[in-house]
Amino acid sequence: MPSAPVQYSGHVMTRKIVHIDMDAFFVSVEEHDNPALRGHPVVVGYDGPRGVVATANYEARKYGVHSAMAVTTAHRLCPGLIVVEGHYNRYKEVSAQIHSIFHDYTDLIEPLSLDEAYLDVTANKKDIPLAMDIAKEIKARILADTGLTASAGVSYCKFLAKVASDYRKPNGLCVVHPDKALEFIDRLKIERFWGVGEKTAQKMHALGISDGRQLREVPLPTLTREFGKMGRVFYDFARGIDERPVVTEWVRKSVGCERTYAEDLTTYEDMLPALTPLATELVRRIEKSRFMGRSLVLKVKYSDFRQTTHSYTGSTPIIDMDEIVNLAADLLANVDMAGRSVRLLGLSVTSPVIPDAPHDGMQLTIDW
Repeated sequence: MPSAPVQYSGHVMTRKIVHIDMDAFFVSVEEHDNPALRGHPVVVGYDGPRGVVATANYEARKYGVHSAMAVTTAHRLCPGLIVVEGHYNRYKEVSAQIHSIFHDYTDLIEPLSLDEAYLDVTANKKDIPLAMDIAKEIKARILADTGLTASAGVSYCKFLAKVASDYRKPNGLCVVHPDKALEFIDRLKIERFWGVGEKTAQKMHALGISDGRQLREVPLPTLTREFGKMGRVFYDFARGIDERPVVTEWVRKSVGCERTYAEDLTTYEDMLPALTPLATELVRRIEKSRFMGRSLVLKVKYSDFRQTTHSYTGSTPIIDMDEIVNLAADLLANVDMAGRSVRLLGLSVTSPVIPDAPHDGMQLTIDW
């Protein structure tokens, strides 16, 4: 039974997790601030030959437009598309309003991005018995305070709450009760499982797995053989098991920056001078975040959008400008151009020298 209460340090509890996901957040903010955009297909992004869609509204999505798509492709799919340049300070301002609402109900909040977060409302500040009622209140307050809609998913674990929030978008609310978890998972397409991207989905289908019911029929040894550590995760998810706590504090894992170029870089001679401004920006971000990491990662995205990474790991933190440029140049020498051109370069520092702090996930026992 997937809804069996989770045990923490001898205490039995059934958690109440709410996942809030704003609907087409960036575009919705733009439409709120400029009502003339409403009813038209709109994306936030850069309207140029190298532009990429950051967010598409639902009118644009009807034409197949989606985030991370080249703006030129989006225009081809949707001739009447309106492209709006992003106003990221404004998005941060609205996000702060939304998170302030969250804190009226719980301080156990795990932000995933400006527009998305998990909330553990097992023991909430307002003593509201039903998590569904908390989700309804939060949605209503977000609408009243910001004029924007949010979708919410409610369940006893993060996996199901996340899936549920996507289930009835936009402006949706979906509750997956512990007693109905297996029934819900049985109908769930494999593409909706956390950790299943395009390549993993193809592999799943090759194994005859297209939904949660079929996934649950696959033995654990088979899943771990095919998917490594994620095999265990998929095995548990298919049974409604996800004991990950809502983590309120994160230790930063990396700092990075990247740049898309107006014209493709076609030779090493073109790319080498591009490393210095990237390294300059990276050092600025390292200093601002006070991050220390031992690995440098070079990201290369080709003109066909395929990408590769090369990395170096040392024994001491990488913080010096000259060191970063020299290491990046060494990594660049290993990039296989093979007649291809490069549209984007990125540099990041990872492998933090400070280990993650332990998280205390203990909560009170309370009826679901």
